[in-house]
Amino acid sequence: MFSYQDQFSAATKTHFQAQLDLINTLTTKTFEGLEKIVELNLSAAKASLEESAATAQQFASIKDPQELLALAQAQAQPTAEKAAAYGRHLASIVSATQAELTKATEAQVAETSRKVSALVDEIAKNAPAGSENAVALLKSAIGNANASYEQLTKNTKQAVETLEGHLSNAAKQFTQAAEKTTSRKK
Repeated sequence: MFSYQDQFSAATKTHFQAQLDLINTLTTKTFEGLEKIVELNLSAAKASLEESAATAQQFASIKDPQELLALAQAQAQPTAEKAAAYGRHLASIVSATQAELTKATEAQVAETSRKVSALVDEIAKNAPAGSENAVALLKSAIGNANASYEQLTKNTKQAVETLEGHLSNAAKQFTQAAEKTTSRKK
């Protein structure tokens, strides 16, 4: 049988390694998300430069104000749609990355909670008589910490869902406004 000190030492080492693993996982997922955002931005910049060059050539060949107005109107709708698509793609990347981070964190917290509960149960079995109140207090503290984490996770998910909803609505409104503007000018 191990002493309490050995049990806590082993638990501390395991917990420390789990924290390092979690940090590594979170860092990796974050960099993967950033990499996707950089790729999106590079693609958008490249496409924008190509389209700008083509548009500049079209503007250079304009001979009268009517052609200028027609070209400007023709550019409004596709530009608005591309901006909205960019926003949706960006929101999708952020949402997917956040979901992966949450999943990794939840798995780690669940595993850590399970191990701590097992350790507390082991200590409770071997605790000297009269320490029942201390063990109950420790179990209560662990239960409260888990409940607090669950509430934090719930609130974070609600905030992300709200943000995603706002981004989606903004993209829709932007596209609708661009469509109305374009249809009025025709």
